[in-house]
Amino acid sequence: MNVTARLQGKVAVITGASQGLGFEIARKYLEAGARLTICAREPAPLHEARRQLAEACGDSRAVVAVEADVSCESDVARVIATTLEQHRQLDILVSNAGVYGPKGRLEDVDWAEWKRAIEINLLGPVLACRAVLPHFKAAGCGKIIQLSGGGATGPLPMISAYAASKAAVIRFVETLAEEVREFHIDVNAIAPGALNTRLLEEIVQAGPERVGKAFFELSVQQKANGGAPLSQGAQLAVFLGSELSDGITGRLISAVWDPWESLAKHRDALSESDIYTLRRIVPKDRGQLWGEES
Repeated sequence: MNVTARLQGKVAVITGASQGLGFEIARKYLEAGARLTICAREPAPLHEARRQLAEACGDSRAVVAVEADVSCESDVARVIATTLEQHRQLDILVSNAGVYGPKGRLEDVDWAEWKRAIEINLLGPVLACRAVLPHFKAAGCGKIIQLSGGGATGPLPMISAYAASKAAVIRFVETLAEEVREFHIDVNAIAPGALNTRLLEEIVQAGPERVGKAFFELSVQQKANGGAPLSQGAQLAVFLGSELSDGITGRLISAVWDPWESLAKHRDALSESDIYTLRRIVPKDRGQLWGEES
């Protein structure tokens, strides 16, 4: 399949698409032939993003913009309803919207802000999935792509709401993938790498006192080095939205480190293993014999 036509005839909803990675995914989806509904909370950046995307693809009807808060059930329902009304179909969901949330020690941060981060980062993707699943099941196919982050695979002291929510998203992806496997709906998560976006700027501005010296210094270094290209995560999102990834499901895939372009060759091996999943490490996995003694 031609790269530029991988999503020809497909319709995708992309949340948090007014800037950063979400905008880049939207741009790559249009290049691959898809039509889009993009959503975000702030109207001005959202509609400017829609203008730029429509201008780039030369088709004003290809991109629909809906102001929405992904943690609000009625807003999510409106995004899906608008998509079906304007595009007459829905094939792909990309849940990209997310926030870092409060920064600081757990006992010091504002509890309302901590809960708000969970609402956006975890409940938002869950609500979106609930909204699209009836349509995907009726069609007998569908693609769900969740955006993960560093918090999913390791601790992030001082940014606990983000870390907890992103780890929870991965287990949700693994669980939902099994629930909907019989309907040929693929559910995966992307780790896009360390990106130089507004989230990085938040960390730098917060300073080492609120985010920890180690993470702050890594972030400053990342900012200077340029970070991972947005295009890598966006291209992986195109792959996971296309027929090339059919049957690959329940995985957390790194845009930077994993050989995702060739994963279709390993479809059967993936389906029979726990590769690219989160699992508990036991002593034997690290060459230790604790608990193995007779």
